[in-house]
Amino acid sequence: MRRKIKVALIGVGNCASSLVQGIQYYTLNNTNVGLMHPDIGGYKVSDILVVAAFDVDKRKVGSDLARAIFAPPNCTKKIIDVPQTGIIVNKGPVMDGVAKHMEDIFLTDKSQKTSNVKRILKNSGAEMFICYLPVGSVRATRYYAQAALDTGVGFINAIPEFICSNNSWISRFQEKGLPCAGDDIKSQVGATILHRTISRLIQDRGQKIDTMYQLNIGGNTDFLNMTDKTRIVSKRKSKTQAVMSILDDKVIQVHIGPSDYVSYLKDNKICYLNIKGRQFAEMPFDLDVKLSVEDSPNSAGVMVDVIRAFKLAIDRGITGHLTEVSSYAFKSPRTQYRDEEAKNRFEKFINST
Repeated sequence: MRRKIKVALIGVGNCASSLVQGIQYYTLNNTNVGLMHPDIGGYKVSDILVVAAFDVDKRKVGSDLARAIFAPPNCTKKIIDVPQTGIIVNKGPVMDGVAKHMEDIFLTDKSQKTSNVKRILKNSGAEMFICYLPVGSVRATRYYAQAALDTGVGFINAIPEFICSNNSWISRFQEKGLPCAGDDIKSQVGATILHRTISRLIQDRGQKIDTMYQLNIGGNTDFLNMTDKTRIVSKRKSKTQAVMSILDDKVIQVHIGPSDYVSYLKDNKICYLNIKGRQFAEMPFDLDVKLSVEDSPNSAGVMVDVIRAFKLAIDRGITGHLTEVSSYAFKSPRTQYRDEEAKNRFEKFINST
């Protein structure tokens, strides 16, 4: 029997819900539909095991993980029933994880004692700590990254706080003999990968891009959180550099980032992409694309690859920044590659012995 890949979760929101449900789905169903890599180094999605989880919402804290993933304000679509796991969600420190305007959405209870994160993490046997905190959680993200360092656990940063692309943090993980990967998870077929692919194609075909925008709207807590413009500075930077970093020519005017919250959309994310430019003989072109996806499963489809590739790094004794994993799966890795090259490097990494 293959050894399970033991992971701990920071935040039991929609992305964590889709991940946990997806593990159960691929455990029970003999299908590879929706997977980029059914097998990575001998590891299946069904080999992933959540051994600890942290949240601050009183409707999740103290509950079994199987119940917490469906508790409000989570709103992603239900994939499958998840049986009781025996993993009780622990109370994490609130810090800056809850924005002022979200205090009526994320319901915290001061009577619930904050858990000893390091002790729980260490006792859980987790090999990697996955950060799913809300965008703008500057201090909280660093708190959990430090907890990973102090307990000898690798760190995967799914949000746009620049930890695993920061040389100082990378050095600290390297010194501790731990791997890290991030930052800001890139969905399977989401706004960023679509924008990168189309804009790169246009330039590769000899056309000139003059202006482009990417507008994103959704109804989950991520979009509501980002209505506070002070919390989206890193998100805009992450999404913008993800696109611009792989283009050769300067684009005159660019706007990329989260745009609005529409509650009834729930976990459905809609992206509007427009690119204007010039083709042969400077004749104008104007491209419009609309993408509508369930946001959290789109993320989980990449995270299951990150987890298994991360496990291969642990098995092989690889420490520090996982360049191949980060460049393939995240918007803001330390090193950006064009998507075809990033994929080839990732394939080489997971298939090497």
